Amino acid sequence: MARAKIVDVVKNGKILISDGAWGTFLQKKGLKPGQCPELWCIDRFDDVRAIAQSYIDAGADMVETNSFGGTCYKFEHFGLANRVAEINEAAAKASRAAAGENKWVIASIGPTGKMLVTEEVTEEELYDAFKTQAMALEKGGADALCIETMSDAQEAAIAIKAAKENTKCEIICTFTFEKTVRGDYKTMMGVSPVTAVKAALEAGADIVGANCGNGMERMIEIVKEMRAVAPSTPILIHANAGLPTNVNGADVFPESPEDMAKYVPELIKAGANIIGGCCGTTPAHIKAIKEAVASYK
Repeated sequence: MARAKIVDVVKNGKILISDGAWGTFLQKKGLKPGQCPELWCIDRFDDVRAIAQSYIDAGADMVETNSFGGTCYKFEHFGLANRVAEINEAAAKASRAAAGENKWVIASIGPTGKMLVTEEVTEEELYDAFKTQAMALEKGGADALCIETMSDAQEAAIAIKAAKENTKCEIICTFTFEKTVRGDYKTMMGVSPVTAVKAALEAGADIVGANCGNGMERMIEIVKEMRAVAPSTPILIHANAGLPTNVNGADVFPESPEDMAKYVPELIKAGANIIGGCCGTTPAHIKAIKEAVASYK
C-alpha cells in the first residue's frame, strides 16, 4: 500500500515526529575521524540500519539516511566519486529496512562545500551532482529528500530543482541559522529565515524549515518568521540538544530529553508541523518529543 504524502498528512492537522542525530551515533558505533560516514552504508549496512531502527522504535514517524555528504564533491576526498549512486542507494535501503511500509524515509542531502560565489563550481555542475544523489536515494526507497543544513539560498535552490525535476519525491529544504549580535537570525552566507523560505518555495520545495545551529528554544523565533511568509507550507524543525560546549576537546550538548520536550508546545504554537532533532539528540530525546506532542492540547 502506498504511503500518504507527508504534506497531505500535515495539512490534515497531524504533528509528525522526525528522527535525531546520526553523526554522534555513528561515532559511538566506531566511526573514526577521517573515515567516510556514508561508506558504512556498504561496509556496515546493519549498523546503519540499526540507527534508523532506534529512532523508529522511539516513536519517529520518519527517518533520515546516512547520506548527508553523499555528493561527488564530498566523496572525492575519499576516492569514492565514482560510487555516488551505489552508496546513496544503499543509504536509502538501510533506512527503508527500518522504516518498513508504514513510516517515511526522508533522505538527507547536505551542502557540497563548493562556493558558487567564488566560481569554484558552476550551477550546472552542482545541478548534476545533486541530480545523481537524488535519483539514487529515490531508487533506494526514499519518500522525500531532505536538503538540509543549507546556508546559500542559490545552492539550496539548485538542489531543490535537481531533486524536483528528476524524482517523484517530496522535497524538504532546511537552512541553518545563527543568532547575530543584533539579535536576528542569518545563515553563514547572510540569508534570513524569510529569504530562505521564499527562495526554497520559489524553487519548488514542498516543506521548509531549519536544522542544526540552535536549540529548541531559539527555533521558536525562527519558525515564527517562517510562518509569517509561508502561512500554509509545512515547517520541519530539527533542533540541536542546546548549544554545545567544548569539554576536553569534545562538543557536549547540554539539553536533556526533558529540556527539549518542554519547548514543544510553544514550537507547535509558532507553526511547526514536523519536529525532530539534530546534533546531540538521541532516541531518548525523540521519545520525549513524541510524548510532548501526544499530550499537546
